[in-house]
Amino acid sequence: MRKFGLAALAAIVVLAAAWLFWPKPEDRGNPRFFADQTYNFETIRALNDVAVAGGDSAETTEAIAGVKAGDAQGWYAAWSAEGDRVAALANRTNDPISKGNALLRAHTYYREAEFFLAPGDAKRPAIWKKNVAAFYAGLDTLGVRYERIVVPYGKYHLNAIYYPGLAGAETKPLLVIVGGYDSTMEELYLGLAAAAHQHGYAVLTYEGPGQGSIIREQGLTFTPEWEKPNGAVLDTFLATHAKPAKIVLLGESLGGYLAPRAAAFDPRIDGVVAYDVFFDGGAAAARNVPPFVFWLRKHGYTGVLNVLSGLKSDPGTTWAQQNGMWVFGLKNSFAVLDAFKAYSLAPVASRITADVLMFAGTDDHFIPPVQLDEFKKSLTHARGVTSVVFDRASGGSEHCQLGAPSLWQASLFDWLSAKFGPAHT
Repeated sequence: MRKFGLAALAAIVVLAAAWLFWPKPEDRGNPRFFADQTYNFETIRALNDVAVAGGDSAETTEAIAGVKAGDAQGWYAAWSAEGDRVAALANRTNDPISKGNALLRAHTYYREAEFFLAPGDAKRPAIWKKNVAAFYAGLDTLGVRYERIVVPYGKYHLNAIYYPGLAGAETKPLLVIVGGYDSTMEELYLGLAAAAHQHGYAVLTYEGPGQGSIIREQGLTFTPEWEKPNGAVLDTFLATHAKPAKIVLLGESLGGYLAPRAAAFDPRIDGVVAYDVFFDGGAAAARNVPPFVFWLRKHGYTGVLNVLSGLKSDPGTTWAQQNGMWVFGLKNSFAVLDAFKAYSLAPVASRITADVLMFAGTDDHFIPPVQLDEFKKSLTHARGVTSVVFDRASGGSEHCQLGAPSLWQASLFDWLSAKFGPAHT
């Protein structure tokens, strides 16, 4: 019996020693939320707005907890529930700043909820309305000054929002901001307009064909001739507002093509910012497409291609195909590749005479960084060309430097100050 007791004690000692001293797996930080790049990128997109009270990190991580990459319905359910929870928080909050910030966070979460839904999903209209309503309620509660502008555009209309600057803004450039392939006009406030206002600038944001409410409510699809919608916006704005000292046009994501394209045809634009560079849409769209796809298409194997397009693919490809067919007005996913070929700056870059600033991220999963040099070489008549490349160590290596707004904005405002005068009077 005594021997049994000693054996048991020895076993306990051994187990305790093993528990204390056995090597444990290293606990290292992980910069990613999902292994899938598309779902990871969209999570960072929500976190990108934390700096301007358009999100909270813990709310974001709680929203994605348990969501499976590729599950668009699960993503919708998680984010819409988070939006509802934060909207309810806003409703029971009395402090206007806390209330307004909660509404802006709800706007971000509702926007995220819609993102992966198929264009024809019946849930999209309702969540879109919640997104927009929360945004403007947030601005109103916070006392943010803004003016909503309707821009005539043939039988359609475009929309713009003007955020007047502080005293002295009239001596600084007017910043005109346009989004890209999937952004919304309201999102542009959190992405840059709020920070620009802090720096003393007046800001005009707008949505054109293929964007925001224009595609959702009017069905007007993208055009590569972006000088037309951009010109209409400037014409309408200048008809009722004083001419600014200078105009700087900034395009985000696909806007990295749209803004330079507009600047190539409009001498009113004194500076143009490609955030990020988007020189050749055709090359970008074909970047991750296997070569055999183009061979099959060239030789008329459309049936095979249709079968392939219907097979299960990664979440990023699925989303890109669905969004492309929607915003370009196409019925064939492979036709999206052809549509992007028209979005090339090569034929018009030499016409740009404004000062140009372009950004690039070394890990951009949409645009090959080599397009930065291609764009620079083509700007033969620009007044000045500045480029900034962000690597992983800086935190700005993702497309549009998502997750590092303070980083790229520091470069932007330094450039604005150097080219167009001090940011503050």
